[in-house]
Amino acid sequence: MKQKENKLKDLDIRFAVESDSELLLDFVKRLAAYEKKSDQVVATVNDIEKALFENKYAEAIIAYYKNEPVGFAVFFHNFSTFIGKPGIYIEDLYVDKKSRGKGIGSRMLSFIADLALKRGCEILEFSVLKWNKPSIRFYKNLGAEEKNEWSNYRFTRRALKRLVSPAGDLPGEPSNLNV
Repeated sequence: MKQKENKLKDLDIRFAVESDSELLLDFVKRLAAYEKKSDQVVATVNDIEKALFENKYAEAIIAYYKNEPVGFAVFFHNFSTFIGKPGIYIEDLYVDKKSRGKGIGSRMLSFIADLALKRGCEILEFSVLKWNKPSIRFYKNLGAEEKNEWSNYRFTRRALKRLVSPAGDLPGEPSNLNV
């Protein structure tokens, strides 16, 4: 363990600022390449600036190892109605391949976990692609629990537009709802 600590003395994790937007987008593209989803990245630097720093929809941290940016995480608050407390959802957490295995990802998670506790949060959640066995092992080894009983769903822009159309246009809508 002492050897890992020595390696990490040159690690600095800090909140991203607006001037980091281009770097954040570059990390998003690297993550997308790793996840085999490069064709899905349509975000621009302007999108990052507006969402994270103007509208503050999410926050980001950047990990620097020996003064070089090696990883990032984007996260935002959510809320659990069952426990009546806020949480943090990690949208992305990524460490460059050359920097993996040094404990950087663990330290980034620790940074966000500490922030969550300081903000009164009770949970820290995230999703992992089912094929990403190294990440699944990493999270489970740190004590994360898999939520097997849940399936994730997403409405994309096209589906959102359909949802705001007149109710008669929605397929499969139950007729017995009292809304």
